[in-house]
Amino acid sequence: MAENEKMEQAAKTSSDKADKSKKDKSKNAKPSFFARIGRWLREMRSELKKVAWPTGKQTMNNTLIVIFCVVVVGIFIWIFDWAANGIISALISLFG
Repeated sequence: MAENEKMEQAAKTSSDKADKSKKDKSKNAKPSFFARIGRWLREMRSELKKVAWPTGKQTMNNTLIVIFCVVVVGIFIWIFDWAANGIISALISLFG
């Protein structure tokens, strides 16, 4: 009789495992397109709440710094271009 009980328990555990694998497959099923979009929007909203937004004064200060740096780099590029143009013109007139 003990053998019958063991066989019944083994059959029961194998059927339980089959039921769990069916549930796992249903959990692993890909959600619908609109469900994924909704989830993405909820996650994006929660992430945006975590952002430390700058004040208007900080934004203006950073904008002015960027504009100043762009002007300075532009002047350096203009000077380099002017010098390279002069050197190339001198070499062409010397050898040409």
